[in-house]
Formats: sequence, C-alpha cells, structure tokens
Amino acid sequence: MHQNEQNVGPLSGVTIVDLTRVLAGPYCTMVLYDLGATVIKVEAPGTGDDARHIGPFIKGTSAYFSSLNRGKQSIALNLKDADDKQVFEKLLERADVLVENYRPGTMEKLGYGFETLHAKYPKLIYAAASGFGQTGPYRARAAYDMVVQGMGGIMSVTGHDGAPPTRVGTSIGDITAGLFTAIGINAALYHRTQTGEGTMIDVAMLDCQVAILENAIARYFASGKPPGPLGARHPSITPFAAYATADGHVIIAAGNDKLFADLAQAIERPELLDDPRFASNDERCQNVDALAEQLETTLKAKPTADWLAILDRAGIPCGPINNVEQALNDEQVRARNMVVTAEDATAGSISMAGNPIKMSAFADPATRGAVPALDGDRAAILKALGDG
Repeated sequence: MHQNEQNVGPLSGVTIVDLTRVLAGPYCTMVLYDLGATVIKVEAPGTGDDARHIGPFIKGTSAYFSSLNRGKQSIALNLKDADDKQVFEKLLERADVLVENYRPGTMEKLGYGFETLHAKYPKLIYAAASGFGQTGPYRARAAYDMVVQGMGGIMSVTGHDGAPPTRVGTSIGDITAGLFTAIGINAALYHRTQTGEGTMIDVAMLDCQVAILENAIARYFASGKPPGPLGARHPSITPFAAYATADGHVIIAAGNDKLFADLAQAIERPELLDDPRFASNDERCQNVDALAEQLETTLKAKPTADWLAILDRAGIPCGPINNVEQALNDEQVRARNMVVTAEDATAGSISMAGNPIKMSAFADPATRGAVPALDGDRAAILKALGDG
C-alpha cells in the first residue's frame, strides 16, 4: 500500500478498504483518514459513490462528496467481474480494515461475507454499518437518515409541542452511525494487538439513534410516560434555554443553583432568589414558564450582544444562536482550525469542516488531502499491489 506522506496520525500505517457510499460509511472513513489511516475507496465503475452526484456543486464537483472523502484514494472495481475481484482480494490481503454499508446479505451474495473473509484473512477487521444491523426482523430493510430519526425516537423530542414533525437539522442518523463505527474500528484495532485476530463490527443506524436519546430514556423509565418536544429548552435543568432579547435571542445555561444566583445578580434581578418558585432546580423546572417570563421581561430591554458581554463577565454559560455563516466565522471556531480546505483538480480549493480531535503528538493541518477523482488512483494502487 502506498502511504500519503502528508497524512500523519495515530493510525498511520493502517490501511482501510472502503466500500462505503453516501454518508454514514464515508463519514466513518473520513474520521479514520483524519487520524492518519490510508483509505482506499472502492467505487462502482462509471458512476462511483452516489454522493458524487449530490449537490451543492462547485464547477461540477460535489462539495458534499468532497467534504466527506478528502484525502482518500479511489479505484473503480466491479465486484462481480473476475479480474476486478482479483484486485479487490489483493487489496484485502494487505488491508487492516474493510468498511461497508450495504444492506445485510449483499456482501455474502458477492462472496465476501465476514465468515468467508475471516477464514481467508484472519487479521482483517470487518466493519458493517447498516440501517438496522445484521440481525433482527428489520435487517433486510433499507434505511435513510430520516427513517431512523423517525423510528429511533429523536424526532419525537425535537421541535415544539403541537408543531409538525421536525427532523434534526443535520443527518444525525448517518453521522452517529459513522462515529460509532469509527469507535468500533479503533477498539477492534486495539483488540487485534492483544489477540492477533480480526473481528466483525455490526453497527445499526437505528441502534445509534436509541443510544443518543440519553435524558429522554431516563425520563421515560422514571415516569412511565414518553417525553415530547420542548423547543429549545433542557428537559431537566432550568434556566437552560433560548430567551428573547431586544433584537433576537440569547442562550443561557445556568446549570446549578450557584449559576442561577450569579445570573440573577448579573441581570440585576436579585429578588428572583427570594421567590420560592425558583428556589432550586426542581422548583425552577416545575415553574419553567413563569421563570422564562420573568427573565425575558428584563432581557428584552437590551440587545443580545450586550447581554452576552454582561453574562460572560459574570461567568454564566451563554451564547448567541449563530447561523452557519456566523458559526464558521466565529473566532473560536477559526482558532481551533475547524474550517480547512482540500484541493480538487476542477473546483480548486474547497472549504469544509476540520477535525475536532486535537492530539498533542500530531499536527492539525489547515489543508487536507486532495479530493479523489473516480478511479483516479488506479495506477498507483495497482503499482503498490505489484500489478502496475
């Protein structure tokens, strides 16, 4: 395998054969690439990853595809073609991890199920991300992000009471599956150092949605009642919400009694501390609307920027509600190198999100590896395999 010399990280030397497409799998392998792995993206001849055809486009190049696949290498292989199967199997001989996000059963039909591969390549780690996992009554069903957001309960606690169903604004169904798969792969790599054995990782998008319900699960089992949507406020901490100001909203997260006392002093409303309705977090949660009314009576007198300065000086966790442009241009986001670029042969420099995992032993470059052209690395990959 040839190694991108610029891609240095804790996973340097680890080779990933990436059969994934669209979002969940590519997000997983993007994280692994950012941690130093070599990722060889195996795509369908002619069309490639479906995401190559999903906008927005910059000079004909999908910015969406680019942001998920920077730095990877691409080779087009038809896994039903005898010659391409030989190339694929040579890749597997040298790979550490195979990642796929087909429906369960697809790889078995191609002759590449885990049992077959484990017998032939016992050190190979096999990671499968799918809608519903490899077992259970729904295993054969197809799923997209919004399907599992709906089925997994997260949409039921998103939005405002009585409003139409609201999807979380990013594809959290896919992204959480990608992240959990990446976690599983890192654990499997460590397990292999202890045992010498590869293992299978089975991650379901639906499972991941259940896994991130956190407080909603606790509230259900404590009360016996399914929780509903609460808009922008926290279900069990008050004040912890977005509050109206003179020109918009300010987020205030006063997560304990001391912070509430500091908040009351900072906004010059010390009498709130003497009101028995607000004496503890439990009382404040029971009187959440009354407290919001009291706070907003004061907060509406000044613009958000003024309140942010006042609250920040007082040590109250607070923030504005940024749009995407404001978030990407926030000085803290920029200081943390959370906007990086990758080069594309046609589109030039494309901006995208950086890597949130900062490690003391490794650099966090502002420019990532180039966006791969479909089958653009074939010659180099075949040469590394001894076929070039």
